[in-house]
Amino acid sequence: MGLSPQITNLIIILGMMQVAKKIPFEDPNVLNLCRALYALSNVVILAIHLYIMNTINKKKDLTTLKYVEPAPMGSTEEGKLVTTTIHAYDLAQAKQLLRSQMMGVFMMGVMHLYFKYTNPLLIQSIIPLKGAFESNLAKIHIFGQPASGDLKRPFKQSAGLMAGLQGGAAQSDKKAVEAAERAGRGGAKEE
Repeated sequence: MGLSPQITNLIIILGMMQVAKKIPFEDPNVLNLCRALYALSNVVILAIHLYIMNTINKKKDLTTLKYVEPAPMGSTEEGKLVTTTIHAYDLAQAKQLLRSQMMGVFMMGVMHLYFKYTNPLLIQSIIPLKGAFESNLAKIHIFGQPASGDLKRPFKQSAGLMAGLQGGAAQSDKKAVEAAERAGRGGAKEE
């Protein structure tokens, strides 16, 4: 068993912070090279996401997927039953990953262009690229791993700082789905 992705990210960040101290960002050629590396990294990530979306659309797996979506944090209502297809679920997850990446590019743009931070360019050239290859969709649609265990849909949320605030993981066990069906919560089929 290898290191968890969070630990390897921490090691990369700490290592790259030490490397960034030795890089002369005052030199315009070095700065432009770092910018080019960051841009190339994001083009590769975009290509990965588009490839995954294309693969999802080619497979077009119309197997029905039922799960109970957790209620928003602070809400007194119970989770909502969601009935969808694996194709629609994977496509929604891929779009969410793409949106997340675009938000990261926007934030990096603000940090670099407005606040003139240069060190994060190196770190953000590596960590998101690593994350794109470690995503559940990449494991299934690029590396061909079976959708079982940790890759079983609906995907478990990664244990991060915000995971506890979002109301927990979606439940797909038969008991939770049947309870939600009996309670009449949601049930609108997404196509």
